[in-house]
Amino acid sequence: MDVVETEWWTMALAPEWWADVEEDGTVLVADEDDVGCLEMTTLHKTDGQLTPAELKQIAVTESPSVPAWKAVNCGDFRGFTASFSEAEAAVREWYLASGGLLLFVSYSCDLDNRGMDDAAVDALLDTLARSAPAAV
Repeated sequence: MDVVETEWWTMALAPEWWADVEEDGTVLVADEDDVGCLEMTTLHKTDGQLTPAELKQIAVTESPSVPAWKAVNCGDFRGFTASFSEAEAAVREWYLASGGLLLFVSYSCDLDNRGMDDAAVDALLDTLARSAPAAV
């Protein structure tokens, strides 16, 4: 099993999945079938830890068209997730925090493929682990 490693977090990859770290630090993760793609962006709070209320406010502000957010645990991270449709795409979003570290994760695929990778994506995100101290 391969592992995606950044300065701040790690995530295990199933054999049929690949990852690429872009120049801006965004991590792209997809399976060999190219059904959909995960995009993962890391942000940092300048001081202190992110509270659940702050995290929920960020999610609501950044994705105002999402009707409802659900609490979720993904490995060492806690936060909120939602699923919705946008144009011709099925989208899932997560706002996840550990200490002052924020991960914005988005998965999108064609509407015809909605749900096909959900279990695999959930399994990947369940392996998220901090690789740096929680206090940023």
